[in-house]
Amino acid sequence: MIDLNADLGEGFGRWQLTDDDALLTSVTSANIACGFHAGDPLTMRRVCERAAAEGVRIGAQVSYRDLAGFGRRSMDVPAAELAAEVAYQIGALEIFARAAGSRVSYVKPHGALYNRCVRDSEQAAAVVEGIRMAGTALPVLGLPGSELHGAAAAAGLPVVDEAFADRGYRPDGTLVPRTEAGAVLTDPGQVLARSLAIAEGKDVAAVDGGPLRLRARSLCVHGDTPDAARLARRIRDELTGAGITVRAFT
Repeated sequence: MIDLNADLGEGFGRWQLTDDDALLTSVTSANIACGFHAGDPLTMRRVCERAAAEGVRIGAQVSYRDLAGFGRRSMDVPAAELAAEVAYQIGALEIFARAAGSRVSYVKPHGALYNRCVRDSEQAAAVVEGIRMAGTALPVLGLPGSELHGAAAAAGLPVVDEAFADRGYRPDGTLVPRTEAGAVLTDPGQVLARSLAIAEGKDVAAVDGGPLRLRARSLCVHGDTPDAARLARRIRDELTGAGITVRAFT
């Protein structure tokens, strides 16, 4: 059994990046942008309503305040400020999730914040403080063995290991930076094969060609990957065809 998640609501005003409606027919968990790297109130409301209608779990995809850089630029934000901004983003999304008859079920950092929290214990602790400040013990979706998961577990928050269908990995199990070759997988056949291997607990190839075992309860396909909606459907069909149940982790 494995969860399939994608980043949704990553538009702003009239500009739309992700095919939210199509993706929501395939994924089981939706990481919805909360306005800091993408998203706006109307988009958040619309995606929450659609997710609730499709029975898809709603997750808050929190990020650095970086609309211009799509949340993918590293930023040095004081811990107290970051915690408050994480709580703010969760609270904003919760309003629209509840209005849609659902709720925020988990939290996943986005982009630069996600990668920073793999090794930066201070930033990871600030994200966890923000989640607790939001008032609920929400599960934290992230990279296995990260500082974020360590801080979350220490605070009594559930942690959910995640792997990426369409990203390259270093031999140590961290993601290849997007500025380097091999960071993003664009061949659908390679993405499908990797997705199945991860779900079956088999090795995948790291960027250097060596074997790498990725443990995961949730598999992510990026909403801004080319033809992401069709790719997500193919991944789900590949998994179910192999006898793997695709179901939300929450």
